[in-house]
Amino acid sequence: MSNLLPTEAAERLRVSKGTLANWRNKGEGPRFVKFGRRVLYPESELAAFEQKNLRTSTAEKDCGSRL
Repeated sequence: MSNLLPTEAAERLRVSKGTLANWRNKGEGPRFVKFGRRVLYPESELAAFEQKNLRTSTAEKDCGSRL
């Protein structure tokens, strides 16, 4: 299992680093680990976040997480 830096995680999710930071502050978005000031995103957590946000219709109710 590999951990990604915020820049790498943002690239994978196709969002900005700022969006990831906002999600962290609000408790939204993928789970992350923090060592001191360093933030890392386990690839497994990014995959889980992507799975949680899969939709088959634009009419589906938002589950509270954004992607």
